[in-house]
Amino acid sequence: MSDVLLDIKDLRKYFPIQRGFLRRNGGAVRAVDGVSLSVCTGETIGIVGESGCGKSTTGRSILRLVEPTSGSVMFQGKDILKLSKSQMRVMRREMQVVFQDPYASLNPHYTVMQTLLEPLEVHRLHTPKERQERVYSILERVGLDPSYASRYPHEFSGGQRQRIGIARALILNPKLMILDEPVAALDVSIQSQVINLLEDIQKDFSLTNLFIAHDLSVVKHISDRILVMYLGKMAEFATSEELFVDPLHPYTRALLSAVPIPNPSVKRERIILSGDLPSPVNPPSGCVFHTRCPIVQDICKQDVPEWRALKPNHYVACHLA
Repeated sequence: MSDVLLDIKDLRKYFPIQRGFLRRNGGAVRAVDGVSLSVCTGETIGIVGESGCGKSTTGRSILRLVEPTSGSVMFQGKDILKLSKSQMRVMRREMQVVFQDPYASLNPHYTVMQTLLEPLEVHRLHTPKERQERVYSILERVGLDPSYASRYPHEFSGGQRQRIGIARALILNPKLMILDEPVAALDVSIQSQVINLLEDIQKDFSLTNLFIAHDLSVVKHISDRILVMYLGKMAEFATSEELFVDPLHPYTRALLSAVPIPNPSVKRERIILSGDLPSPVNPPSGCVFHTRCPIVQDICKQDVPEWRALKPNHYVACHLA
């Protein structure tokens, strides 16, 4: 593993709640609550958890698509949370995102050519002729015919639109890509094609990826290490293989028990969590998972668990692990 490209320390994002005619402060939604993570050059980190756990907000906070409340995000040795708007615009060449819904993230009034030319024009890269050649080259690389450049988003299937979204992220030749559930809106047969494409372009472009998803089987296939989040907090962090072989947090075990096994003769005990995800406006005391934990003890309700390494490179926040 090479140098650290992205180093996140105690990242928090609270969305204030304003109530009444005078817009008084009525608390805050703790979407991301103390995430710390180091990502090495060339690796893929998977971030998983239920809807509402804060994984997408974590990705958007890293890119400053939403402004974090506190913490630091060191990218190539610079704290991007301290950069001005003009400095951040330059930095965005190095950091790109692929969104979950490819149709919503593409301008319906732009052709594919216009969509892919725009980043090059904004950053004033290449001559007009070189830009067009770059667009055709990127389209081929993501598995689309260059003749599609004159078409509009509504003329493509969901999988093709996501390939256009990937092409738009790649065209500036970034170092970091944040993939926010890039295959969640696609058919299962198309998901594998897009996952294989992402793996290939990571090698070809020397990319570092943050892969956000709720499907653990997909994350296992593509990730080197996996971070499990619950209610804005980190629950467990380990290598992909270690997490699947020996999950330490009861929440991770419950998530893994829901992953389908392709062999019908193999039986796995299903762990059903009781209740719903608590409100991030008023999270539970102690361990935030204790209201749904099948092995909860009194200490879980009172004390916040320490983030600790129980094995080399295997961290967990659980009193009973």
